[in-house]
Amino acid sequence: MIQRNEHVSGSTAEAPASAVTAGEVPAPYLPEESAQQANGSSGAEGQGPSRAVTEERSGRRRRLEYPPAPEPLPVPVFDNHAHLDFRDGRISVSVAEALDTAGALGVTGAICVGYNVESSAFAVDAAQADSRLKAAVAIHPNDAPELVAAGAFDSAFARIEQLSTEEQVVAVGETGLDYFRTGEDGVDAQKRSFAAHIELAVERDLAMQIHDRDAHDDVVAVLRDAAELPRSVVFHCFSGDAELARICNENGWYMSFAGTVTFANASGLREALAVADPQLLLVETDTPFLTPHPYRGQPNAPYMIPQTMRRMAEVRGARLEQLCQQIMLNTTQAYGTWT
Repeated sequence: MIQRNEHVSGSTAEAPASAVTAGEVPAPYLPEESAQQANGSSGAEGQGPSRAVTEERSGRRRRLEYPPAPEPLPVPVFDNHAHLDFRDGRISVSVAEALDTAGALGVTGAICVGYNVESSAFAVDAAQADSRLKAAVAIHPNDAPELVAAGAFDSAFARIEQLSTEEQVVAVGETGLDYFRTGEDGVDAQKRSFAAHIELAVERDLAMQIHDRDAHDDVVAVLRDAAELPRSVVFHCFSGDAELARICNENGWYMSFAGTVTFANASGLREALAVADPQLLLVETDTPFLTPHPYRGQPNAPYMIPQTMRRMAEVRGARLEQLCQQIMLNTTQAYGTWT
């Protein structure tokens, strides 16, 4: 049994949905001084990593206020990819508070995704504490070169293998290739890690969540060269164009769209969404990153899924209810049912 983190303790599947008003920031996400007045919370209990307060490319300071709640969804969906151990803004929100808030807007569960040994253990622990969560475990491709160079990859991956046997784990991820942050000297280590994760997902009969940044061709090549693929292959935060979407269609690979599909400069991503097989669509937040327009750069949370879903429905020319139903079906087909 993994020791429980304070940030996840107290989570229960039976917790009532929080009262959330569209157009207002949910109480657990209010700035610290307001949250204390609203519910007596100290707002300072967070454990684990924190998101940078500056923009990745420009270096400008980000707005740290959480966005107001969108209108709830008419049909529930799951958040395919969230990092609930990451703190953002000025406050810390527990897993229970995050799920209660999201549930009030029709986001009835999530996959808590690991990116190293510590976060993977957190994801398993959180899913053990709350049946609205499932877990994914992995070593992030950006971490693989450093671990290989330090001679520590094998021991770290052995721990991921151990965690993957837990009942609450439904996927290996996030794994894959990232050429944005890692240069050519790290490619071999990333590919070694990617191949090991593929084999693990096949061995455990788990889905696999792929991190693919500036590496589309090589990710597809690795998948095509693999002796066997996991039962479900999911492109987390799908970032390709219509051509990659067609490749996914041909191979039955799921495409999970995040808030990036709402960005003004994401016309190519919307073209990909338009041609994607509806039976292969998923939705995610990548909490606390990739907050949908018009709140780009602010902290993200699972309760923001409805904002992305509405834009996806517009792009697809689909009824929101119908698209939600399809994504719910796709999620259970990719990972199994939540209990």
